[in-house]
Amino acid sequence: MVAPTPLRVVFAGTPAFAEHALEAILASAHPVVGVLTQPDRPAGRGQKPAASPVKLRAQAAGVPVLQPPGFRDPASLQVLQALRPDVLVVAAYGLILPQAVLDIPPLGCLNIHASLLPRWRGAAPIVRAIQAGDRESGVCIMRMESGLDTGPVAITRTTPIAPDDTAGSLHDRLARMGAEAIVETLDSLVGVGAHNSLQFVSQPDRGVTYARKVEKAEARIDWGRDAAGIANSIRAFDPVPGATTALTRQPELPIRLFMPAVIGGTTAASMPGEIVAVTPRGLLVATGNGILGVSQLQRAGGRRLAVSDFLRGHPIQAGERWLS
Repeated sequence: MVAPTPLRVVFAGTPAFAEHALEAILASAHPVVGVLTQPDRPAGRGQKPAASPVKLRAQAAGVPVLQPPGFRDPASLQVLQALRPDVLVVAAYGLILPQAVLDIPPLGCLNIHASLLPRWRGAAPIVRAIQAGDRESGVCIMRMESGLDTGPVAITRTTPIAPDDTAGSLHDRLARMGAEAIVETLDSLVGVGAHNSLQFVSQPDRGVTYARKVEKAEARIDWGRDAAGIANSIRAFDPVPGATTALTRQPELPIRLFMPAVIGGTTAASMPGEIVAVTPRGLLVATGNGILGVSQLQRAGGRRLAVSDFLRGHPIQAGERWLS
């Protein structure tokens, strides 16, 4: 029996989410013949150009790295064609691939998308799922089309969203799931292993939602909302950009809040944003409906601290208010 021929893979991705998938493919039977990643961006306090996690991993593995700013230049297409990929795998690349790129690999372009399609197509599916209070999320392996995350899906993996999940914890879990699923997909395309039949199924027309890009201004807490909605937003913006507020006496000093909990009780006697109690375990804050507990705080340029540690250097009293 002739062994299946491994697939020549070109990988396109940029952040840590994509690095997990690249690592898994590098450990598989399928050779990665090239990596596409975004150009180096300024980062850190010095704002010096920094390589992406995907670029660093590819360089460590000795894989050629391509960083085109786009694909309008025919030379970028020619370089990609010269790699002779059987398939292009995309994970959080950050650039829209034109049809000319999608047409290069004979087996198409496969995208690892961090949602249960067609829910949360677009740029920020993990954040929007938590912000909306979804009870589950997952990853889909889909064949890319010209539309935004509209292609048919081959593999779906689901995971519950726990009440204490943040965008960070869910991101890490979905990254691992996506890495496993893409290797399974590649193996299936060449008939390796138990999963040797693969079917791409069109997405349903119903249930489509879009996960728009996160804007920093969204992270400002509106204390007039209900406690559950605020808690979801704090978890959705953890670790970045961080849900932000400020005390009315120090409006120029933003403070990020983490680790929220919805507390039973009434807020009829308190204004939204009023700190109704200060305890070693957390602050209790009145909202438009319900009381919210917060157990970690962070000042700009500082570290995340438990409330008890934060209060040693920055006292906060019951009766003070957060700005909305």
